[in-house]
Amino acid sequence: MLCPNRIAAVVFGLALLSGCGFRPLYSETATSDGVLAEFAGVEISPISDRLGQNVHNHLLDMLNPRGRPARPTYRLKVELQESIQKLAVRRTALATRANLLVGAEFWLVDTSNGKTVTSGTADVVSSYNILDSEFATLSAENNARDRSALLIAQDIRARIGVYFAGRGGAGGSSQ
Repeated sequence: MLCPNRIAAVVFGLALLSGCGFRPLYSETATSDGVLAEFAGVEISPISDRLGQNVHNHLLDMLNPRGRPARPTYRLKVELQESIQKLAVRRTALATRANLLVGAEFWLVDTSNGKTVTSGTADVVSSYNILDSEFATLSAENNARDRSALLIAQDIRARIGVYFAGRGGAGGSSQ
């Protein structure tokens, strides 16, 4: 059972947030010119390798859920780097744990003039066990790779969303 003081504190907190101009990053405004409308105009360039295909597909789902833009306003370019770092070495000098390190560098390019409007990097570390079974180890490594692809895509989406929100959505002034 909630006490009246807690309810009042929650209502007061919400009123304070609305008073300072807080708004959710991915909300659609009444005029549909928010960050989600900007995402709909982003074309994602192909990314090489299987990991790149996974990141590309996650970005498509996150930025273009209603389909690819017919006339893209922006083009997103992503380059990935991947490495494996073996840790937790047994006395027999065999590794028992590994980190999959995935780094991404991305550029959001305005298609009207070819200029980069924002860029950045995203890094993810996913751990997995190295087991006696080669198949089990490969499955664990692939699972770590799939998790990394999703996290990289989420990070890129968030960074691009912050850029669009900082511009004030569609029709806002560019930096």
